Amino acid sequence: MKKYQALKSAIIAVSALMLLSASKDKAYAEELTSVEYGVAGISKTLGDVYSCGDNEVSDKITELFNSEIYSPFSNLGVSVASSYVNVRSQPSTEIDVVGKLYNGCAAEILERLEGDWVKIVSGDVEGYIASNYLAIGKEAEKLADEYAEKYATVVGTPTLRVREEQSIESKTLELIPLGERFPVVKEYDEWVEILISSDDMGNDFTGFVHKDYVDIEVIFKKAISIEEEQRIIRQQREAERAEAERLQRLAEEEERRRQDQARRQEEARRAAEESKKNNQESKKEDNKPSSSSSTGSSSGKEIANYAQKFVGNRYVWGGTSLTKGADCSGFVYTIYKQYGYKLDRVSRDQARTAGRKVNLSDRQPGDLIFYTNSSGTVNHVAMYIGNDKIVHAASTRQGIIISQYNYRKVYCVRRVVN
Repeated sequence: MKKYQALKSAIIAVSALMLLSASKDKAYAEELTSVEYGVAGISKTLGDVYSCGDNEVSDKITELFNSEIYSPFSNLGVSVASSYVNVRSQPSTEIDVVGKLYNGCAAEILERLEGDWVKIVSGDVEGYIASNYLAIGKEAEKLADEYAEKYATVVGTPTLRVREEQSIESKTLELIPLGERFPVVKEYDEWVEILISSDDMGNDFTGFVHKDYVDIEVIFKKAISIEEEQRIIRQQREAERAEAERLQRLAEEEERRRQDQARRQEEARRAAEESKKNNQESKKEDNKPSSSSSTGSSSGKEIANYAQKFVGNRYVWGGTSLTKGADCSGFVYTIYKQYGYKLDRVSRDQARTAGRKVNLSDRQPGDLIFYTNSSGTVNHVAMYIGNDKIVHAASTRQGIIISQYNYRKVYCVRRVVN
């Protein structure tokens, strides 16, 4: 019995350690929260107990495995509200709302009150909600595949090989650095398939990494406070305003070019009337393009700072909208277009024609960094923003994010600004 009580205490202690951990990542309006399973340590303890041959202890362990105590979701609740449930500062519908827990978002349960209320914390929000809006424990665990996402973070090695198949003899597709995190496509016994990037041809570039070199997190979205909701709304409006202002300036520049061209045409017409001798010269002047029609005067740093305003927005294959969604090449295409530069539309063409090639060691903010797939074809582009970071429309799962520039092996760097 003492062995059983000790084991039970150990399992409860381990379960307590497997509570929600706050994540700094953001996707759209809600933040994310993670749960780590940590099963390996418990499995070893159970193996030690089973080996002693105590059938009574074994029976009790089996009972615990089937109980909510063992589940890492024991103190986790997942919102099953049709849209969202208000989080209150006190357990009453008459009290102020401090945040919102949207459908599929998760919360740590701090206290279960008499009646229908529970005290929860999720992200920066702490308060009370009615328990009937939550799936708890085993019921929450069943919702993980539907509402949670898994991410693999590189650990234990400076550089990890991404393989084409689940074998160390398989072809190396990519080299990814320590600390970089990628969405999990599927888990296997010893390997994990990860999403490296989404290209501008509608394809996801994936590969396999060994579980010994990654930490896997189960990520749920978190509640959002009223203040955070307002901040996100302001950020979105600022991004839309920045895009609108840049488009307005482009329209004004275009109008000035149109007026300049009309003026030159008028001058040419008058010159032609005065002298046939100057007629040919006047036509040449009429056809001469404006010096600002295909180049901009802004610095790479200014362009890189502007690009960061759209972090958190969606990845949309074939898209070029900074606020409604863009793919990797559509993102940099539109950024540079708004500064008066015309790039080719897809990454493989941009890697040949955008600006001029520079050495990786000479990279500067605003430079475009290109990456290739396993066959050596360019399939992704990002913008360097300084401090070894890039901003890019990374994938269908991550949207527009900031990463390390060497999150993949770099193919080449090109500088667009003059």
